[in-house]
Amino acid sequence: MTLTLRTKLISAGVAGAALLAGYYGWTQLRNSGPGEAFASGNGRIEATEIDVAAKLPGRLQDILVNEGDFVNAGQVLGHMQVLTLEAQRAEASANLAHAEAGVASARSMVAVRESDYQAALAAVTLRESELDAAERRLRRSQTLVTEGASSEQELDDDRSRVRSSTAAIRAAQAQAAAARSAIEAARTQITGATSAVAAAQATIERIGVDISDSALKAPRAGRVQYRIAQAGEVLGAGGKVLNLVDLSDVYMTFFVPEQVAGKLALGAEVHVRLDAAPGMVIPAKVSFVASTAQFTPKTVETASERQKLMFRVKAQIDRSLLQQHLTQVKTGLPGVAWVKLDAQTAWPSELQVRVSK
Repeated sequence: MTLTLRTKLISAGVAGAALLAGYYGWTQLRNSGPGEAFASGNGRIEATEIDVAAKLPGRLQDILVNEGDFVNAGQVLGHMQVLTLEAQRAEASANLAHAEAGVASARSMVAVRESDYQAALAAVTLRESELDAAERRLRRSQTLVTEGASSEQELDDDRSRVRSSTAAIRAAQAQAAAARSAIEAARTQITGATSAVAAAQATIERIGVDISDSALKAPRAGRVQYRIAQAGEVLGAGGKVLNLVDLSDVYMTFFVPEQVAGKLALGAEVHVRLDAAPGMVIPAKVSFVASTAQFTPKTVETASERQKLMFRVKAQIDRSLLQQHLTQVKTGLPGVAWVKLDAQTAWPSELQVRVSK
């Protein structure tokens, strides 16, 4: 037997022994799971993310936090420049002063028109008195002419005076009506001026809200995940500045086959084991089960598995537990979520809840 052939046989023997040892180890050491009463799905720890963005277009003045910082709800995280808004507010304040002056002017005009109206009414009364006197004189003149004690000329003059007084009354009444209309017009001007005041006040309030919103505040407590923009950059309306993650709203999304999904109910217990902390078992509850299948697994081993459809399940971790371990919570960690299909079956020891203090 040549040296080359002997070497090849030895190598083949070593390889075969390695394969046999590997198969034996896999069959003896593989994790067969806690039984048919339980099912699992792979997933990653996720948390609710919130973007802090500019309400209006403008230049980012500063950012007061760094990536990784924990922030409280309502905490100021940065500022947008407000020079343009302050100029707009000054302009709106000037418009308000002008509108208020317009209201005062309109009210003064109403007083003037009411005075004119009273004068016109007095003129009507005067003209009515003159007409009454002219009519009485006309009646006397008619009697005197009948008795021959007065001339026809005087009678004609008295008749002319009556007609003149009548026309004067009509003119005075027309002036009174015009004065009354002028009062209504002046009151309408008050309404318009008052509306202008309200509009100016509303503009000032709106600009004040925009200035307040230029202070970028955290909508809820969480941790700064990313700084998306830098001080000095010009952002459009809705331009993102920071990305926050709410570590008190953490969950794992995993997928289970249709046979398992049909047995899951909202609020069912879920025990999560993370690859990064295999000694911990984190309690959670089912908060969502998809009503329709979403995909067929890409990697399958048998024809029956190829036909299975997967349903998305969301396991929500208890908020109070998360509050106790905020500094330890990490998103993106892979793990396995275990669900119990038989409520009467107890959790095995390896899946009992174990959370570090």
